[in-house]
Amino acid sequence: MSKTILILNGPNLNRLGKRQPEIYGATTLPEVEDMCRDAASVLGLSAECFQTNHEGQMIDRIHAACDGGADGIIINPGAWTHTSVAVLDALNSFDGPVIEVHISNIHKREPFRHHSYVSGRADAVIAGCGVQGYQFAVARLAALLGPR
Repeated sequence: MSKTILILNGPNLNRLGKRQPEIYGATTLPEVEDMCRDAASVLGLSAECFQTNHEGQMIDRIHAACDGGADGIIINPGAWTHTSVAVLDALNSFDGPVIEVHISNIHKREPFRHHSYVSGRADAVIAGCGVQGYQFAVARLAALLGPR
């Protein structure tokens, strides 16, 4: 039975490929999700993807993962990275590994982006690798979850 990973994307990530392509690139969110599912499959994992612009929906999805809906989480919290103690609290109730992903290097951007609430819970943080960071996160999560 394969392990399930959950790939969560926060606000505005549904606009990938259209929103500030000079920062986030031309790859769309459906393309990122396909890339994640393919990378997970190669590693013997099942991947579920979820994106929302509504904080409560994100928290509800994390709670569902806590109740047996996933073995590990990859999250790009978007702007909630810098603002949401609520997302952090939800992630703190998840027992499996969590990897935080950012497409851009948040440390080379505006000062308010340098702080992440989520990093306090994350087992790893990948930033500045473009959408390839998601593939790195899938590989790392597979390693953290152990043998199939």
